[in-house]
Amino acid sequence: MKKFFPVYVRVPVIFFIVFGLMEYFIDSGDRPAFIKYPMLSVFLVVFLFVLIAIEITLNAVNRVMYQLMTPEEKAKLEHENSLSFNEREWYKNLMQKLTKTQPIEREGDLLMDHDYDGIKELDNNLPPWWVYLFYICIIFGVIYVARYELFGGNDQETELKMEMAQAKVDVEEYLKTAPDLMDEKTVVLLTDEADLAAGKVIFTTNCAACHRADAGGQIGPNLTDDHWILGGGIKNLFHTITNGGRDGKGMISWKGTLKPKEIQKVASYILSLQGSNPKDPKAPDGEIWVDDSAPKKETAGKKTADTTQVK
Repeated sequence: MKKFFPVYVRVPVIFFIVFGLMEYFIDSGDRPAFIKYPMLSVFLVVFLFVLIAIEITLNAVNRVMYQLMTPEEKAKLEHENSLSFNEREWYKNLMQKLTKTQPIEREGDLLMDHDYDGIKELDNNLPPWWVYLFYICIIFGVIYVARYELFGGNDQETELKMEMAQAKVDVEEYLKTAPDLMDEKTVVLLTDEADLAAGKVIFTTNCAACHRADAGGQIGPNLTDDHWILGGGIKNLFHTITNGGRDGKGMISWKGTLKPKEIQKVASYILSLQGSNPKDPKAPDGEIWVDDSAPKKETAGKKTADTTQVK
């Protein structure tokens, strides 16, 4: 085999196989493992050195062993090395087991009685690999029919629908724990004091210049009343902060500065200021916004008893 895989082929192949296995099994994120973990680079260098050292040692041992051989053993070894791939003994034995071919000297015993136009037919057995493959196909066919026709197994279309449904569930579950992938459809109002405190810091740093520290409005509108230019509620406010206000005269888009989780916190903080009545607020802008998804309050009062009714 060394004749067909010389040292300058063996060493690189073995090295890159080990290198590929390391990159496949070691989780290194978006960087190669040997860069993220410098010790792996040291290991690869040592491993390559050991490979080369082994090849040099084996080559030296083979030279010494060759010098210790008798002339007959040297002649036999040279003869084996001169043989082509399909002339080697192990290859012939393998092909014999796979094909069960008969030697050409026995063709006379395999001849059948009939011939056509001088063409005679040999009664050879089918190759074992073909027979075994045929049996495997029969067994597979029986199992397949029983699984899908008799026992009602899921076909490919059903499996696809099930996998698509499961993938949808997995994506929804992932989005719940991945705040950076949040959007106006999945955002929810935060009420925890820690989240609102973080939102206040973000508001003071980025929003107070236009809306005042108390959100009473300055260049930007008053955020404490019930009037909204682009709609109120957590979803509309999240969308407005993310994508900006009206073209040309509205608020800029903050999606390049703030992460979705930070936008959720500042939006929740702004909504917590509703009805806070700051000093000297700016006049209302926009229209009164009513949350259509909120439960309706009963407006019909009870009938007042008529005290003037004649008894």
